[in-house]
Order: sequence, then structure tokens, then C-alpha cells
Amino acid sequence: MAAGWSRRTAAFSAVLLLTAWTGHHFGLVETPAFLWVLALVALLAALALLFSGWAFARLWSFGDRGGRDLTVGALIALTVLAPYAVASYWALTFPPLRDISTDLETAPAFADGRVFEATPGERRLQAETYPLVNGRRYDLPFPEAVRMVQNVLRRQGWNSSTMPALDDGELREMLVTATATSFVLELPVDVAIRVTGDDETSFVDMRSASRYGRHDLGDNADRIVGFLRELDQEVTGQTGIEQGQ
Repeated sequence: MAAGWSRRTAAFSAVLLLTAWTGHHFGLVETPAFLWVLALVALLAALALLFSGWAFARLWSFGDRGGRDLTVGALIALTVLAPYAVASYWALTFPPLRDISTDLETAPAFADGRVFEATPGERRLQAETYPLVNGRRYDLPFPEAVRMVQNVLRRQGWNSSTMPALDDGELREMLVTATATSFVLELPVDVAIRVTGDDETSFVDMRSASRYGRHDLGDNADRIVGFLRELDQEVTGQTGIEQGQ
């Protein structure tokens, strides 16, 4: 009996996980509901493992039938729980940060005005853990830097909007806000890219923050480093000159 429940519970958790992910991917399931379903899936998969353990104990002690069912149930449950195990490992490996910026003093602003509230300890932790998260200075006039940032944004496929550029006569500034998604689960992430410059040089800052959870599992730093690396390649490809930070 326990072996059968192990197989059925594990199979249900796998089907529920695939259904919820597909619904969230196509916008049919809201993110908060999706996260609750993920918690339920983990609970069901763990329960399936308990059923498997119980069935195995009875098979070992009393010779009960169900070896095939408990094996299938355990394998499916372990497969379902594998991503949770990886996420747990990342949570232990990466620092508990959810809002990452190349400028830790005056971070680029989001469209909703959310401020960068990292504590001094969190800022020090980011600097120590993600040394590659730095702004970029380019020997490009402001309009050219803006154009190349927009080229990279289009390739990323993020839903973005550009704020009107500020111009005080000498220094110009433009802010782009966008919505990206996290790896695998595709949870919404807020992104802000700030370009400041004049007729000779430009500087690009970037910020990425998760909307859900207290731990981004390294996702935001990877997003910033990846975007700026691609921007470096864009600038080098357009100008033929390798740019420094």
C-alpha cells in the first residue's frame, strides 16, 4: 500500500510541477500562486520519499510486495527534489543578497522609485563576493553609448522603457528600466541601466533586483556581469578598440 502511494504521490508532484511551470511561463499562473505551488510540490515529493522508505522497511522486514512501485516513486521524487537541492546549495554558496548595483552609493533608480537599501555590511559583502560587478567607462560620446546600450537591450529581449534624457549643458544622463526574468523559474526581476556622459566619454551603471524572496542565488550579479560583458563586446565590435572599465 505504501509503495503504491509513493508512486502516485511522486507522479502527482511531477505533473503538478510541470503544469505550474508551464502555466507561469505562459502567464496563466501569477507568481505568488506559482511559489505556493512550488512549496506544495516539494512537500508532496518529500512525502513520496517517506512512503518509499516505509514501503522499503516493510519489504525488508516482512517481504511485502511493491518493490517496483517504491523504486519508481523514489526515483521520481528525487528527480523532482533535485532542483530544490541545487537551489539550497546555491543559497549556502552565494551571499543572501537580492538587490545588486554597480554603484553602491547612488544606485540607478527603478520606475517605481524603490531605493537601494543595502546595509554597509551587505555592500561590503557584495564587493567581496562579486568583484566583477563594476560600472563601465567608454571613450564614446553620450549618444553613441546610449545607442549601444539599446542594441544590447534589444538582444536581451527584456521589456524596457527609457526615461527622458537629462542635459545640464555639459553632462547628460539617461535611465533605462526593464523587467527581466530569473533563470529557470522565470521570476520577475527589475533592472535599471544608467548612462551618463558628455561629448567624449560615457559611464554605464546597472542595477538588478529580485522582486520575490530574500536570496537571489547569485542571479542578479550574473545578469549584470553578463550584460556589461556583452556591452563591452558591442563597443569593441563597433569601434574596433577594446574599452577598459
